[in-house]
Amino acid sequence: MAKQISLREFQQGLAQRLREAQAEAEPTSRLGVQAGGGNWLLKLDDAGEMLPLPEFSAVPLTKSWYLGLANIRGVLASVVDFAAFMGGEHTVRTPDCRLLLIAERFHSFSGLLISRMLGLKNVQAMQPAEKATEKSWVGAAYRDEDGRLWQELDMSALVAHDDFLQVGA
Repeated sequence: MAKQISLREFQQGLAQRLREAQAEAEPTSRLGVQAGGGNWLLKLDDAGEMLPLPEFSAVPLTKSWYLGLANIRGVLASVVDFAAFMGGEHTVRTPDCRLLLIAERFHSFSGLLISRMLGLKNVQAMQPAEKATEKSWVGAAYRDEDGRLWQELDMSALVAHDDFLQVGA
């Protein structure tokens, strides 16, 4: 005769197995974006939303990469030109440009201006590569099947970095 268990025990066991499976499985999908001519990979839970570039108000006496403040559904968000922040040229605004809002869990209330969104990318299909920079917010680097370099953006390191936090000129 089969062992009888209560529905509660069954649900608890199932929930425990699901938690263990999620802990073991490292997500391999990343959000691919382009900024400053470079290709970037972000963990999906690091990105809040991807929006068409909204109107924003400039803030005087700030660094050139700090573009200002945008009203996103009643919440003010800082707008940072990610390419310029990295030391490159300012992003030329085109219809492909997007504002990548940083996930709420970072309590940053900021968005990064990117050149365009490139969709989901599978890092398991890429080969590890040497990092192009030693900046603390740049994680692992990869090359795709076409030889393009992709760098992981460590959002937690970026939003905690002094350079990102000090927008005053």
